[in-house]
Amino acid sequence: MPTPTIALVGDYSTDVPAHRAIPIALELAAADLGRPIASRWVHTSELHDAPAQLADCTAIWVVPASPYANMAGALAAIRFARETKRPFLGTCGGFQHALIEYARNVLGLTGADHAETNPTATTLVVTPLSCSLVEATGTLHLAPGSLIRSAYGRDTVTEGYRCNYGPAPVHRAAFERAGLRFTAFDESGEIRAAELPVATHPFFVGTLFQPERAALRGKLPPLICAFIAKGSGL
Repeated sequence: MPTPTIALVGDYSTDVPAHRAIPIALELAAADLGRPIASRWVHTSELHDAPAQLADCTAIWVVPASPYANMAGALAAIRFARETKRPFLGTCGGFQHALIEYARNVLGLTGADHAETNPTATTLVVTPLSCSLVEATGTLHLAPGSLIRSAYGRDTVTEGYRCNYGPAPVHRAAFERAGLRFTAFDESGEIRAAELPVATHPFFVGTLFQPERAALRGKLPPLICAFIAKGSGL
């Protein structure tokens, strides 16, 4: 069986803790699954034809640290994963941009945008958080029957963040009517993750938190393992 290849879409920097954690998380997942995993960083500035450039990848992870050098490239990678049903994970900025892609191409909100990069846009689906989550940790409540609940194997978890932006609550009902399910919430009920039902996509998950950072402590991140397992055809 060919070695599965995971595309890591984002603008790699050694200054970003999540970027340093990702290779370790992949190694831990590969060891846990008992099979080799290949990965390839894809800088958004070089991503101009996602279907061609990512065709050899079995799964796509849009990683933290936005704004991206090429937002259009990141959105195209997300759309490619969604439409071709490749396993997809978006963490932090990857989740935020998955919301924008879904809003534009599924909800029909062509002007959907991000407050960090286009604060005067008419349809902001990603807006400033009520409280900064840079280097914060918090308890999450996971929705029953969700992929994320299955990955962690419990109803509540504690995870860390590095962000100032998140889903705009005003658009929640529209996303849900269009098939997106919100599946993790903080103690006050604010959205922290979303996914597509497995009936429509085998694995499409976005989290505002950064589960990969557990790898910096030598711990296997359960959600990363679940993503890699699906991306490996297991």
